[in-house]
Amino acid sequence: MKETNRAAGSRAGAAAAAPHGRWNAYWVGAGIGVLSWVAFAVVNQPLGISTALSAASGVCALPVMGVEGVAQNAYWAKTPFKWDGGMLFLVGTFLGSFLSAWTSRTWRWEIVPSTWAGRFGSSGGKRLAAAFIGGAIIMYGARLAGGCTSGHGISGSLQLALSSWTFFLTMFGSGVVTAWLLFRRHSRSGRQ
Repeated sequence: MKETNRAAGSRAGAAAAAPHGRWNAYWVGAGIGVLSWVAFAVVNQPLGISTALSAASGVCALPVMGVEGVAQNAYWAKTPFKWDGGMLFLVGTFLGSFLSAWTSRTWRWEIVPSTWAGRFGSSGGKRLAAAFIGGAIIMYGARLAGGCTSGHGISGSLQLALSSWTFFLTMFGSGVVTAWLLFRRHSRSGRQ
C-alpha cells in the first residue's frame, strides 16, 4: 500500500513540476497585458502580426517575382520587410507556441485533427486546402481591416479604439457562427 501511495505521490510531483495541458487563462491574459505594455514602452509599437506576415510574404515572393517585381508591388513597397517589433513578435509567436506545446508534452505532428476528421473525414488534402483557403480569407480580412486579432483584438481593444472593438466583436461573432455551421451535430433524423 505504501509503495502504491509513494508511486502516486511521485507521479503527482512530476505532474506539478512539468506543465501539462492547458495554461491558466487568467495568467495568460495578464501576461498578454504586460507584454502589450512592454511592446509600447520598448519598441513604441502595438502588438500585431498580420503586417509583419505580409512583409515576410514579400520576401517569399522574391524567387517568383524577383527583386524588381516585389519592389514595384504597391503593397510590398508600402510594407517592406524589416526586423522590427512586429517581425520579432511574429517569430516569437511561432517559437513560443512551439515551446509551450513541447514543454507541456502536447506537441504532435498532425495534418488532420480529430475534430476535423470526425466532421469532414480524414483526407489530408481536403484539410490542407481548407486551411489554406481559410488562412487566405482571414489574412485578406485582417489587411482590409488594418489589423488582425492581435493588432485590433488586443492592442486596439486595450486602447479602447472603436474600430478595434468593432473588428473584435465582428470577428468573434463570425467565429461563433462559422463554428456552429461547420461543427453542429446532426440529429438522428438527418436534419440539422
